[in-house]
Amino acid sequence: MNTQNLDPAERARFDELAASWWDPEGDSRPLHDLNPARLRYIGERASLEGATVVDVGCGGGLLSEGLAKAGARVTGLDIATRALEVARLHLYESDLQVDYRESTVEAFSADHAGQFDVVTCLEMLEHVPEPASAVAACARLLRPGGHAFFSTLNRTPLAFAAAIVGAEHIARLLPRGTHRYDRFIRPSELAAWIRSAGLEVHELTGLHYNPLTRTARTGGRLDVNYLVHATRPVTGD
Repeated sequence: MNTQNLDPAERARFDELAASWWDPEGDSRPLHDLNPARLRYIGERASLEGATVVDVGCGGGLLSEGLAKAGARVTGLDIATRALEVARLHLYESDLQVDYRESTVEAFSADHAGQFDVVTCLEMLEHVPEPASAVAACARLLRPGGHAFFSTLNRTPLAFAAAIVGAEHIARLLPRGTHRYDRFIRPSELAAWIRSAGLEVHELTGLHYNPLTRTARTGGRLDVNYLVHATRPVTGD
């Protein structure tokens, strides 16, 4: 198991974003706009009240705080030091509780296998050298009956046009270089990694963002951004 499944250039890029992470008009604007739809999707499929949740690739804590506000006991994982500092500071403003850890999911799973009801890994897999390794580590963290949620970008010409040409170069919603097309992941690839890790895939659905209205919705086509819901089976005696 590669416990150092990280890209130093990606870590530096997300550290650069740290100062503006909680600015809804800043470089993280699309994440602010996507967050309600992502939280709604998760909350409709997994009970969050009192649940133990680990948010893998938590960044500055947008999703982590949303999960905590829904009643979950949240651990946030990331390898970007400055982003985690911002996440911890924002807890003083939100008055929520999140346990932020600087770690790869592989290293964390070595000591916390089977301890979580829910694992979220959203918009992270396309930023690591070995996404299949991260998926396997997420699966290790789940107890039987637990839920895993993944989201990423599909490797299609439309995703390239929307996420790189449109979002980074034309609309400038994201800093240039945020995404690499060769790291986009087809749904069939992600589903295969999830099944290989011992989980059952329940649903793949599109995650659609309209930058003009600043709204997001789930459902429909998977050809740009998509979500996957999986569970760890409960085995009988």
